[in-house]
Amino acid sequence: MFYSEPRITILARPAFTEPAHLPVHWMGESTDGERLAEFAGRLCYMSQKNPASRATREYLENIKRQRHGSVLEHASYSLLLEGVSRALSHELVRHRTASYSQLSQRYVDESEANFVVPPAILGDAALEASWRAEMERAQASYVGLVAELMTRYAWVTDRVHRRKMAREAARGVLPNSTETKVVVTANARAWRTMLELRAGEGADLEIRRLAIAILRALQAEAPGFFSDFEIYIAEDRREAARSEHHKV
Repeated sequence: MFYSEPRITILARPAFTEPAHLPVHWMGESTDGERLAEFAGRLCYMSQKNPASRATREYLENIKRQRHGSVLEHASYSLLLEGVSRALSHELVRHRTASYSQLSQRYVDESEANFVVPPAILGDAALEASWRAEMERAQASYVGLVAELMTRYAWVTDRVHRRKMAREAARGVLPNSTETKVVVTANARAWRTMLELRAGEGADLEIRRLAIAILRALQAEAPGFFSDFEIYIAEDRREAARSEHHKV
């Protein structure tokens, strides 16, 4: 399978339980994550009665405007990312404010691995054909190496360990475009930082495409945290995004 776009699934979101002895005068539509952030912010000033009569998302808009980003750190979201390349994952994990669990090539058989088409190649039939041929050649090399290494290490009685030894060596021929799957958990502030850095025009095209997809998912999930991001068509004719409130 050849991926031309990522797949995003929201796995987990905050569940907020309001303490009975500190009730907030809630206004407007909101999610548990947004209410958790508002509750934390109001606790700082014991303003649970909501003197300004702000809806939750208005309150969070003011938080972003004032750059009080620590309030957003209470709400975490776990996302499953699929249809992304190993090359992308190497860049993604540089954001150390998140937790990552990634498919292991030592344990998972990649003889039927999927691949991610680089955005710059999409739409050019000749380039795509040449690229796909290289992916298929690399996968065939991987399959052959695994078979040879299983024979070489026939003396290893534990078959599971023998497979791991073979796969960890053979994976060296797999290209950066090999598809991987990653579970990422980060708080709303950390997601905002990732989106500011990776949805901009200077980002690698594949991770920029991923960032735009994540942004759309999170804007639908918790608009109070991400509504200030604007998606637009950049000079390179591709989607990019920018935030009204930089480095919240």
